Amino acid sequence: MSFYVVVPARYASTRLPGKPLADIAGIPMVVRVAERCQQSEAGQVYVATDDSRIAAALDGQVPVVMTREDHPSGTDRLQEVAATLGLADDDIIVNVQGDEPLIPPSVINQVAANLAANPSCQMATLCEPIDDADSLFNPNVVKVVFDDQGRALYFSRAPIPWHRDGFAAGGRDIRDGQWWRHIGIYAYRVSFLHQYVQWPPAQLEQLESLEQLRAMANGVAIHVAPATEVVPGGVDTPADLESLRKQLGGQV
Repeated sequence: MSFYVVVPARYASTRLPGKPLADIAGIPMVVRVAERCQQSEAGQVYVATDDSRIAAALDGQVPVVMTREDHPSGTDRLQEVAATLGLADDDIIVNVQGDEPLIPPSVINQVAANLAANPSCQMATLCEPIDDADSLFNPNVVKVVFDDQGRALYFSRAPIPWHRDGFAAGGRDIRDGQWWRHIGIYAYRVSFLHQYVQWPPAQLEQLESLEQLRAMANGVAIHVAPATEVVPGGVDTPADLESLRKQLGGQV
């Protein structure tokens, strides 16, 4: 199985400006992410950016695709990369976020293999169990439900499924159910990316602020499976960055 990895890396960040270039033990974050991706089975890894500073930081270690600055979503940016590279419709691209310097290469392989093994699906993604009520009721934690064949039924910031009895009268008893947190790694077929950018934003997508709901609103099947390895959280805030620096033994 052959696939590509694309790492979108934008300099602008509301909570952590310049995040891709943040120093982690002497290495910029985007370089660490790219190095992890290169340890996967991908045929080629690319970084997609609209900022020359990020391209310069990679210093030829990974091919860089310069993209427009005005993309409304990360999926639109990925489609531009596919078009620029002239990838075939049946090629598979794995989108790895540029703020996940500890992502296990094995899950990159897993999500690509899952899409390849499910030809009726145009996208694939991963999930992990939720074992505490605070995470389940946190709107920043995206939840997913899927059928017995691993096809997504819905993604939401709300606690889904709703435990009618366990959550009655403000209760938060999660002992009798199974809940899943969506892990934001995706594999796409290139043909799907070209379709996606032609569709207007869906109402559910706008309400939940979740791009994958545009695909579901247009009847696209998304494969979902539990990750075979724990995926550490990404770097969203200065506190996340400091924690990671300590973990890797680096100093500013």
